[in-house]
Amino acid sequence: MLVREMNQQECESLLARVGRGRLACVRNNQPYIVPIYFAFEPGRLYGFATMGQKIEWLRLNPLVCVEADEILSHTEWQSVVVLGRYEEFRDVPEQLAERLQVQARLEQVNHLWWDTGFAAAQARGRFDRDMTLFYCIHIQEITGRRASSDPVEQG
Repeated sequence: MLVREMNQQECESLLARVGRGRLACVRNNQPYIVPIYFAFEPGRLYGFATMGQKIEWLRLNPLVCVEADEILSHTEWQSVVVLGRYEEFRDVPEQLAERLQVQARLEQVNHLWWDTGFAAAQARGRFDRDMTLFYCIHIQEITGRRASSDPVEQG
């Protein structure tokens, strides 16, 4: 297997294509990671959530890490890691334009953009539309790796 670094364009292409990954945050030196759906725009990832542990932690420490991957086999895969900063768009008139923009982008890339947040709220035994929010991860750094079969190993 050959592993190589992906360039910026390859990383962004994967993020735009897959639209799902895992978001990691930290509170009091304790990491926490959850699956998310997202919409990619250069420099940003957009998402939807309901109130819960993830949002509580992100409000305390907005520095995040997002991992997204595409795995075809043990020797054929791509993985991208994003380091960034969380920004929340609450349901207030001053942030209506941002919320509508995020919702429109999410609808373009995934018809189930709301599913993870809704399922999490159901698992907690509550769902209150007033507790829904949209957010943005401002990308500060992006890296990626790609694995492919090694023709020498196959020979």
